[in-house]
Amino acid sequence: MESLRAALPALRPSASAAIGAGLRPRKQAVRLGASASPFLRSSFVSTSSASSSASPASISSAFSASLAFSYTSSFSVESSFEHRLFGIDVRGRILAMRHGKRIPRLGRPADQRKALLRGLTTQLLKHGRIKTTKPRAKAMRKWVDKMITLAKDGSLHKRRQALGYIYEKHIVHALFAEVPDRYGERPGGYTRIIPTFPRRGDNAPMAYIELV
Repeated sequence: MESLRAALPALRPSASAAIGAGLRPRKQAVRLGASASPFLRSSFVSTSSASSSASPASISSAFSASLAFSYTSSFSVESSFEHRLFGIDVRGRILAMRHGKRIPRLGRPADQRKALLRGLTTQLLKHGRIKTTKPRAKAMRKWVDKMITLAKDGSLHKRRQALGYIYEKHIVHALFAEVPDRYGERPGGYTRIIPTFPRRGDNAPMAYIELV
């Protein structure tokens, strides 16, 4: 008993260490593993081996002394901010913050999003006014303006570009025939978005989008 007290540093145990005296020091030493210093692991092993002849107060004193030495001398923590900027979803894809990306995803992958915008643009040019959600109306506005700008040019190359985007061919031919007279003097802004009541069920914001 006297040899054990002489070998350990003379430090007063804290209140938390005194409360947790005698609570399986060997298992605590195993949990520390490679993150603890060799001095800390050897202290726990020697303390737990002598626990049969030592009192709980001496074991608590050895635990607090070796732990204080380890944290003040040889314990190092490496911190980084990668866990705040990146994440992994259930499919294993890396997710990051979308800073500076202006593309509205509309809750769909790229191919489905492009097909949706093509269909909405075709319907707007066909009917002149449609009702959809506000994010979709804002996303399709630039494509409608682009199709009208192609029709104002009137060249064969622009017509083929419009045919590659709009689903119905007769709408393209009618667009190229009517746009020069209707929007010839207008520099831009060919659509108008009018907000309306939210949709029943999911309360999604709705809006009318129409040609000016």
